[in-house]
Amino acid sequence: MGASSVVGIDIDADALETAHDNLEELEISDTVDLIQASLCVRAPDSGELSLNDDLVAKMRGKFDTAILNPPFGTKPGNKGIDVLFLQAACAMADSAVYSLHKSSTRDYLVKRARAWGFDCQVLAELKFDVPMMYKFHKKKSVDIDVDLLRLSRQTTAPS
Repeated sequence: MGASSVVGIDIDADALETAHDNLEELEISDTVDLIQASLCVRAPDSGELSLNDDLVAKMRGKFDTAILNPPFGTKPGNKGIDVLFLQAACAMADSAVYSLHKSSTRDYLVKRARAWGFDCQVLAELKFDVPMMYKFHKKKSVDIDVDLLRLSRQTTAPS
């Protein structure tokens, strides 16, 4: 994409190791920094998820573009995590955010994007085949309707 530098953030050390191996194989690891961190924190008293304000503050406006594939936020205990990831990306990106979300959340995400000062466009409607990977998965695989969204910073204040 022509980026002079790229930063990848993930909480999962195994995912970061895989990303590093892929970058080495493609011979582009010198332009990518990988950071192990969590975009969200859980309140010790209530267990409620919120943004990792320290991380978001350090990264605010540091990127032209953010690309993310957040958790869908439907797993018990992670409700709304997809929205928190999107909110963090909007704070970190100066111009655009590309993100994958369940199609059923489209209307809500468009409203949230506007409140954050972004226009939201559906670039593609996709089907994700999600295989049984976690203990909470009940079926061998499930097709999920997903939107590829492009959020672009509004040039005027949100209404």
